[in-house]
Amino acid sequence: MKRETLQKIIRYLVDHLTHTNFYGLENLPAEGGVIIALNHNSRMDIPVLFVNPKRTDITAIVADKYKRYPGLGWIVRTGGVVFIDRDRADFGAIRLAQELIKKGFAMGIAPEGTRSTQGELLEGKPGTVLLAIKSGALVVPVGLAGTEDSFKKIFTFRKPHIHIRFGEPFHFEPISHENRSAAIKKATEDLMCRIAALLPSKYWGFYRDNPHLQELIQAQGGPIKYVK
Repeated sequence: MKRETLQKIIRYLVDHLTHTNFYGLENLPAEGGVIIALNHNSRMDIPVLFVNPKRTDITAIVADKYKRYPGLGWIVRTGGVVFIDRDRADFGAIRLAQELIKKGFAMGIAPEGTRSTQGELLEGKPGTVLLAIKSGALVVPVGLAGTEDSFKKIFTFRKPHIHIRFGEPFHFEPISHENRSAAIKKATEDLMCRIAALLPSKYWGFYRDNPHLQELIQAQGGPIKYVK
């Protein structure tokens, strides 16, 4: 099966099994290499991003354990994802992701480094920031709400309400070798707070009391709220 056919099938399923809404699509460049940095609460996250109405070329960095999942492994392979070994420094996967971004692809990455089982943000890891700096890519923060219990609802014949909000794109400034670790940590915190600001307060998790998040919330006129 071709990638385009898979995309059509997933789009049909998302349209008919969920109530999925996209917001801020004007913030997503129509072309060119870009990193889409998202929170990760469910295996539904990648499929709904895969069928966004603006970037059909989107791919993602996915843990290589999914290769072994019946059905799911075939789907992610067909989708053309970049597999990464989470148990080691997988420089090969990072180089491939960097090459694809430079070729103009949209690359979805979860800075948390793993799926949250708590339904809220975990502490971010530095990998996304480092990739953004090395590739020089534009970064678009994305907040996904409603995916955490989406499969449970679908399997009990209820349509989950899924909301995907794209924030304003930005670039990370180059980081000097002086105080590099502290600078990367601060940049990661900034990215995670930008993602948190796109989510209702129940998702803020690790960043709930972060002063930078509170600044962003105040600047946008208050926290995001969705009506089911």
